[in-house]
Amino acid sequence: MALSLREWLGRGPLVAILRGVRPEEAEAITAAIAAQGVGIVEVPLNSPAPFDSIRRLAARFGNDLLIGAGTVMTEAEVGEVAAAGGRLVVTPHAAGSVVEAAKRRGLIACPGIATPTEAFAMLAAGADALKLFPAEASSPAVLRALRAVLPAGTLVLPVGGIAAGNMASWLAAGAAGFGIGSAIYRPGDTPAAAGARAAALVSALRA
Repeated sequence: MALSLREWLGRGPLVAILRGVRPEEAEAITAAIAAQGVGIVEVPLNSPAPFDSIRRLAARFGNDLLIGAGTVMTEAEVGEVAAAGGRLVVTPHAAGSVVEAAKRRGLIACPGIATPTEAFAMLAAGADALKLFPAEASSPAVLRALRAVLPAGTLVLPVGGIAAGNMASWLAAGAAGFGIGSAIYRPGDTPAAAGARAAALVSALRA
């Protein structure tokens, strides 16, 4: 039986956002960060040949990692993610139609939100979690206030500007996990470099 997003986050609350990764390097990068305890990997659709990367990652790691796509903008793209074997759909915006399309296909949906209005609308559409984005424009205080009015147990993941030095304050405010972009992978990074960054982030979480 497929794990829920809550179960995946329980294994490790980091979502690695591999923006700009190329298909021929995606597996080596993912293997390096998975070895450090990262269990959720997102390939943004504005990366080179993203569905090829997702297909490769799903084939190799699909039984052990949650593989999916970010920057998903349309219902048609949801279909392509599913066809490639992805199981997670992340959007940068509050797109109810994309969430609904993901849920019809049995995928995990994590739409972007910035306000209470967007948060409640996305939960009504069936979202499994909410991506608080961009976190740089928000704060742990905002997350704490949001969680005071959202249904108990709502998963909220800050994304944008998250690094080892600021995770503690977000966790204290109720973050269920984090989307991590350039703090874990930048285009052109070697697997060793991405793995070292992943190790530092996981170490910070444990501390």
